[in-house]
Amino acid sequence: MNILKTTLLMALMTGLLVAVGGQLGGSMGAMIMLIISIGMNFFSYWFSDSIVLKSYDAREVSEADAPQLYGIVEKLAKNADLPMPRVYIIDSPVPNAFATGRSPDHAAVAVTTGIMKALDYNEISGVLGHELAHVKHRDILTGTIAASMAGVISMVADIVQWGAIFGTRSDDDDNGGWIGTLATIIVAPLAAMLIQLAISRSREYDADKTGGEICGNPMYLANALEKIEYYASNTAPMKQAGTATAHMFIINPLENSKKVLKNLFSTHPDTDDRIAHLREQARDMHLLA
Repeated sequence: MNILKTTLLMALMTGLLVAVGGQLGGSMGAMIMLIISIGMNFFSYWFSDSIVLKSYDAREVSEADAPQLYGIVEKLAKNADLPMPRVYIIDSPVPNAFATGRSPDHAAVAVTTGIMKALDYNEISGVLGHELAHVKHRDILTGTIAASMAGVISMVADIVQWGAIFGTRSDDDDNGGWIGTLATIIVAPLAAMLIQLAISRSREYDADKTGGEICGNPMYLANALEKIEYYASNTAPMKQAGTATAHMFIINPLENSKKVLKNLFSTHPDTDDRIAHLREQARDMHLLA
């Protein structure tokens, strides 16, 4: 169901992008935005992993550098029938982690120094199981493309807004006049953001479920989420975090979780709800009474 939902949402995002292009320049504008969408997806496919790792100053580690962390990832990758991903550490006291890469053969997982101090072995296994589930489902590419498309829609909305302010558009414009212009300026960016966030939330639930299977016990991840949520509620946001990559982390690193609306405007599902799903999964696996 979540895979179908994600597919429909991505189709809706593409349609929105083309519609915004049409508002900017008619059929030619729609075609231009479709071409931009294809080019953007190609760029995201090849370069998203290196860009995000560099933006967080992540440093790659070997088995000799971090034997326990490397060993956990190696074990979980075998459990998930995945190639061994590259392993990175981010120097940040905030407990968090993410995965990136265009495919399982070109994947990387990154953890903060804070998460290595805050969680025990099993809990780190749960977190990394979740991240490898994203790799297995190819969620990183999906999320990156959705975020890029939403960014382009917002950019085009800004162009239309400035065009309206300086009078480059007329009331008898073939593309909807002022009603179409207002819809492009106000509705389109909001709709794009909501679609992007809905895609992000749907992929988190699937990654939780598969991550619980990969690490062998969903309660490892449930306990980890509870701890990470506690730190997110009581510490400052992660300094390096940006809105374009917040959806990649296991819990939103950008804002104090007490301030994040647990609704349509959240990059992640409610943590308590995620924990409840994992507890139910553990009961189904006869790992919890």
